[in-house]
Amino acid sequence: MPHDPSMINRRALLQRSALGLGALGLGDLFGREGALASTPSGIPSGDALAPRPPHFPGKAKRVIHFFLNGGPSQVDTFDPKPALLKYAGQPAPESLTTERKTGAAFPSPFKFQKYGQSGIEVSELFAKTAQHIDDIAVIRSMVAQVPNHEPSLMLMNCGDSVLSRPSVGSWVMYGLGTENQNLPGFVAMCPGGMPIKDSDNWQSGFLPGAFQGTFIDPQNTEIDKLIENIRSPHASKAVQRKQLDLLQAFNARHREPRADARLDARIQSFEMAFRMQMEAADAFDINREPQAIRDLYGDGVHGRQTLIARRLLERGVRYVQLWHGAGQPWDNHAQIEQNHRALAAQIDTPIAALLTDLKQRGMLEDTLVIWGGEFGRTPTVELDGNGKAALGRDHNHYGFSVWMAGGGVKGGTIHGATDDFGFKAVQDPVTVHDFHATILHLLGFDHERLTYRYAGRDFRLTDVHGQVVRSIVA
Repeated sequence: MPHDPSMINRRALLQRSALGLGALGLGDLFGREGALASTPSGIPSGDALAPRPPHFPGKAKRVIHFFLNGGPSQVDTFDPKPALLKYAGQPAPESLTTERKTGAAFPSPFKFQKYGQSGIEVSELFAKTAQHIDDIAVIRSMVAQVPNHEPSLMLMNCGDSVLSRPSVGSWVMYGLGTENQNLPGFVAMCPGGMPIKDSDNWQSGFLPGAFQGTFIDPQNTEIDKLIENIRSPHASKAVQRKQLDLLQAFNARHREPRADARLDARIQSFEMAFRMQMEAADAFDINREPQAIRDLYGDGVHGRQTLIARRLLERGVRYVQLWHGAGQPWDNHAQIEQNHRALAAQIDTPIAALLTDLKQRGMLEDTLVIWGGEFGRTPTVELDGNGKAALGRDHNHYGFSVWMAGGGVKGGTIHGATDDFGFKAVQDPVTVHDFHATILHLLGFDHERLTYRYAGRDFRLTDVHGQVVRSIVA
């Protein structure tokens, strides 16, 4: 039936009638849901994924983030503390409140040694990654807000531990767009399922839905299982194109009298899904890589997902986040030697392979590589319900380590320090807002200017905080 322009819908009726106040209430309701979020300045409607220039020439063009969900121990990885050995089995001179009871100082069971020209000490857990330490900037003075996984995950990934906010990857997409319209610009991979807080970790929040991360479970190896519904069992591509064109025509007519960010995101998602059938099968197929490259990364799930990530990055994907696994695998409250050793063995080779591979391809200089979790762990031993040492460590948000490499980072550097026992940051502490401001700076953005107007306010990733960590910028 042809569209009759004289006909009005319910929204128009409310606006034009004596009940116009109802439209105000409806607008407020839709505003809370993000349906009336304004179109970003400089982004044409319906073209949110188009590539855009940053505020200034950034060194990094893309990001890959290794997220060790659960919280790796800083004193067992990148922050050696000899004082723990001196006080082993004795009460530490200083005590901090954590979630659970802890006891005596607990020295690291792992050996540290100096690597590279910079001579930075790294644990044996990451001996292969340490071969690249002269390309890495280690931040030893990260601080979070609370020692709980859920709020700390939201803080690290979305910039706020309480309120729902867009994720870092979504902000990067909002600022830069994507260079490949046939693949998602933001991909989150987590083998075996989802981490704690699920898709909230890569949400688009009040930003347009097109900037939401796309979840992939790399535990699957067959393309039809790796990316669900990548092929239609019922229709050819030509038939699908006709169906989609008809649907888009209806959507375009529906959109004419209104601005609806949710509808724009839905239209873009349909188009993206269709285009992915052309390119995704190639991008996710690591069998197209030479055997030597596959051997470099290893044949485990982490080697596979890291190699997939490199293939995505070189095809124009902006932001790839690699989670260690479902839940919180690095949350080792007991038997940390056994558990941390096993976990590190799964990702040390793939991380080192990626750094080698990116450098060989000339991509490391404009690819920002990030490593870390939502917080660190205590240098004191955690006690079980009977008051005995569980040989693990509790959560610690007072001071922990993360690192960056490539993409304009000054390699072979250390920023900040924790105290002699690794309890808390005592020199040049770095907040998560500082961390995010630095990521955006390396990508070419002034974090105070990358804003989005929502509910009458200009929001940004760093809220009203954040200073760029200049000492690690090349």
